[in-house]
Amino acid sequence: MNYESLAKDIVALVGGEKNVKSLVHCATRLRFTLHDHAKANKMKLEHLNGVIAVKESGGQLQVVIGNMVPEVYQAIGKTSSILDDAKKSSASSSEEKKGNPFGRAIDVVASIFAPLLGVMAGAGILKGLLLIATNFNWLEQTDSTYVILFAASDALFYFLPVLLAVTTARKFEGNVFTAVTIAGALLYPSIIELTNAETSVGFFGIPVTLMTYSSTVIPIILSVIVMSKLEKLFNKFIHQSIKNFVTPLLLLVIMVPLTLIVFGPIGVNVGNAIADGLLAAFSFSPLIAGAILGASWQLLVIFGVHWGLVPVFINNVAVYGQDGIKPAATASVFAQTGAALGVFLKTKNKRLKALAGSSTITALFGITEPTVYGVTLPLKRPFIAGIIGGAVGGAIIGQAGTKAFASGAPGLLTLPIFYGPGGEGFFGLILGITTSFVISCVLTYILGFKDPVDEEEQAAETPQQTTTEAIADEEILSPLEGKVVPLSEVNDPAFASEAMGKGIAVDPSSGRVVAPVNGKITVAFQTKHAIGLVSDQGAEILIHVGLDTVQLDGKHFSSYIKQGDEVKVGDLLVEFDIAKIKEAGYQTVTPIIITNTGNYQNVEPVQVESVHEQDTLLSLVAFESNKA
Repeated sequence: MNYESLAKDIVALVGGEKNVKSLVHCATRLRFTLHDHAKANKMKLEHLNGVIAVKESGGQLQVVIGNMVPEVYQAIGKTSSILDDAKKSSASSSEEKKGNPFGRAIDVVASIFAPLLGVMAGAGILKGLLLIATNFNWLEQTDSTYVILFAASDALFYFLPVLLAVTTARKFEGNVFTAVTIAGALLYPSIIELTNAETSVGFFGIPVTLMTYSSTVIPIILSVIVMSKLEKLFNKFIHQSIKNFVTPLLLLVIMVPLTLIVFGPIGVNVGNAIADGLLAAFSFSPLIAGAILGASWQLLVIFGVHWGLVPVFINNVAVYGQDGIKPAATASVFAQTGAALGVFLKTKNKRLKALAGSSTITALFGITEPTVYGVTLPLKRPFIAGIIGGAVGGAIIGQAGTKAFASGAPGLLTLPIFYGPGGEGFFGLILGITTSFVISCVLTYILGFKDPVDEEEQAAETPQQTTTEAIADEEILSPLEGKVVPLSEVNDPAFASEAMGKGIAVDPSSGRVVAPVNGKITVAFQTKHAIGLVSDQGAEILIHVGLDTVQLDGKHFSSYIKQGDEVKVGDLLVEFDIAKIKEAGYQTVTPIIITNTGNYQNVEPVQVESVHEQDTLLSLVAFESNKA
């Protein structure tokens, strides 16, 4: 695969470099935060060779790539300036304001834990292998070999607050070194001695409830979030000549005691309470709880909500030395793997067979997003088969009382983390994941799915049905009055490259947008700067008033429409103040795009210098098969 070519195509289809506020990646996805989501062509993105799916969640446009995501991310860095530190820094403050509170919270958890997943899985596997070695008496815990390898496997978990301090500080733009110092104070030997001494501890007369902070999650995250906010506040008022050492001084003096007095006890108790609640559910009915988690885990992954349980898994291992919740999720992973294999065995479509085969292999090692987004979910029935298989496997695992004794993404290589003293529950895990795999595979094969090869054969037999019957020759009238500007001259690559479709632009002389066709409003943006509508003849039209004007958040715009409204030619849609928009630093040149350009033989712009409202602006030429 040519990663640089794919990177360039992705950047163009998300609206160009100027439309990207920031970009990060996790195990399988590029996570774009955009200035204007209307500029992204999700349909064309999904059809790029190398892109599995495109999703919007938590204010981000998420492009699912699969295992090659690091290579594509690096290629974007080589072929664009998107990854420049200055650009990422200036974007982050507005990024946090995007999306609903729940979506933002999930995004925060994902950003904090995603960078650690690789090493966490590796350390978890090593710890699981050591458990097996001691259970079979291959190694003794007193052997120096065991001591060295155990230190390698356990160091990440013991010093987890330090690592989380780094990722949290990066997410909230705090000083990483100050954050690490605060985390180090929680693990400092003299603090540990005070904790073990069982004597009353105070700070200037304020009682301090000391806890054990090694391997904890919530206390340091809370602490660093507050530290980052205080740091920005202090830097506003402290003179530049001394803030580099005065700000860290104040943060250490305030945050270390505050964490020990407030955030530490709160974080530990909240984490324990959540864990206790989930463990209680499994204690009440491990079979039902396991079935629910086995069935729903991949649904949680689709919406990114699974990140909310990651701290719970880690907390359980840290506090109790084991976790009884995570094993059931493993059934869901192997269930979707089995469903993908079922697709591989049944499909006659070469492209789908190749995709199903490769995603089956990656899913075996715990990376299920290519499988879900690229294979089972689009085909629907295989995904449902995976849910059924996951429920059965999860019930078996829950009833067997399987435990995880280390952290790591559920998969073939991480099976050792579920092997504890005496191997209790491990056989139940093997039985559960095998059952989920087989049931999902067999159900997929029996239930079947709409194989793309069937669609291709039907299209070959009835070519007149390959395009929408409603589409015909049509004239699109001008929604504005002003100077006509060729799309290639618009100062925005997403429009100029015709990545979103063919069309034309108008530099308006009047702040009015009227309906260019008889049709229906399909999108009425809250920011009022853009309108999507479909004509009665089938033309899909995007009117984008100005460039980057989404950042005005509706200021200087008045909208008279809502989604679903029926409109007639000349109906007033939006009014805007040209002078004030320009004063704010934005161009008002307005692209008018036919977003379903591919359904037409040609889109012909008018050859004039200026237009009035309702003058002919574009001529759409339909394919001959539609004209019949």
